[in-house]
Amino acid sequence: MNPRMSRIAALVTAAVALPVALTACSDSGSSDSSAKSSASAPASASDDNMTGVGETSMANQPFGPACSAVPKNGAGSFDGMAKDPVATAASHNPALSTLVTAVTKAGLVDTLNNAQDITVFAPTNDAFAKIPKATLDKVLNDKAQLTKILTYHVVGKRLAPKDLANGSFDTLEKSKLTTSGSGETYTVNDSAKVVCGNVQTANATVYIIDSVLMPTS
Repeated sequence: MNPRMSRIAALVTAAVALPVALTACSDSGSSDSSAKSSASAPASASDDNMTGVGETSMANQPFGPACSAVPKNGAGSFDGMAKDPVATAASHNPALSTLVTAVTKAGLVDTLNNAQDITVFAPTNDAFAKIPKATLDKVLNDKAQLTKILTYHVVGKRLAPKDLANGSFDTLEKSKLTTSGSGETYTVNDSAKVVCGNVQTANATVYIIDSVLMPTS
């Protein structure tokens, strides 16, 4: 082959090879991009999952100004109360000592501890202190009346905070109580405020309130 023909053949070979090389580079870049996209996708999904877990965790936490007074450790802490049935759990919380005395006098300890999946609206000691002492002493010594009042604070199912937004519930006393509110602010019967809500015990959800509820009948 003469020199001129050799040069023409070399040029043709180079022209054919160039698109092939470009195509290979393009495929490699696409592959790298795809790999990077695939690598980043799980991280994004993981972030979303973690956000969901965080929101769920927050939704299950106790809330309200009085929650800060609950012990951080021990049987009276939120973790400790979650291990005990409700009457036992309440007995470990100093702010509920009057309620525990009333429940004991009414003979309701076993009833509350053996119930399954209930909600208890638990008045604080300060709530009971709003009742004139003579009246409170009279009620504490009248088992039938005391039982009526205490069972009015118990609903026969677990209530989540969202259930309290605009609720009407049958109580163990057989009459209804109502709830309203949103976020971390809820009221029972338009009078008692939830001061520490969504407290979990082994068999109940507890909403600690600042007033004693009185049945209408």
